[in-house]
Amino acid sequence: MTSSEETSRLPKHVAIIMDGNNRFAKKNQMQKGDGHREGKNVLDPIVEHCRSNNIQALTVFAFSSENWNRPQFEVDLLMKLLQETILEQLPRMEKFNIALRFIGDRSRLSAQLRDLMLHAEERTANFNSMTLTIAISYGGMWDMAQAAQRVAADVLAKKINLDAIDADVFGQYVSLSDLPPVDLLIRTGGDFRLSNFLLWQAAYAELYFTETLWPEFTVEELDDAFAVFAGRERRFGKTSEQVQQKQLEN
Repeated sequence: MTSSEETSRLPKHVAIIMDGNNRFAKKNQMQKGDGHREGKNVLDPIVEHCRSNNIQALTVFAFSSENWNRPQFEVDLLMKLLQETILEQLPRMEKFNIALRFIGDRSRLSAQLRDLMLHAEERTANFNSMTLTIAISYGGMWDMAQAAQRVAADVLAKKINLDAIDADVFGQYVSLSDLPPVDLLIRTGGDFRLSNFLLWQAAYAELYFTETLWPEFTVEELDDAFAVFAGRERRFGKTSEQVQQKQLEN
């Protein structure tokens, strides 16, 4: 297989639900919170491996809308780790020419964290080798609800016509609308659900579930996920015969 053929079989946009940090800590008899600290360190090699494989976008689920309901100790620790992650990632983003973004409801975040996120986005906005998006205080239903609010506001302001709203138009209002849709969604930790992550963006994503806990997830298993993705036929509502005919024509 040529390099161009290999690239065409890889996803353009990978999303990861990084689950299993607490279970990793329990399994290894670690202190509360140590699993999250271990999990933070796994992201770097995954980001670099995606970039080296010419993946256009990587989006990771760091903190969900529902995670605010966790014990306050854990919430405070996660916020601290997110701040550390941003500070650590900035030099790496500059080194590898990666744009860093954040999606989610920022209203519940501290002013300090919001300022840091904005600074990171502005500092890396023109980098174009890949886009790394960290979802913080994010939920797919929140995403679609805020998109609906913005659509309604534009209709009231007569910026768009009500009759013109379809899936393509609505899709321009959800998060990450300028990136390719999610092709491959990976969930570590053994659960088989989306947990309200990128519900719109991952409508046709291939799903890869693994028992591996996030702190134990490696680039080798990421390659396994890529191989599974490459072996799947993506029909988007068409028949296998139609897909094969299109491939022959191309």
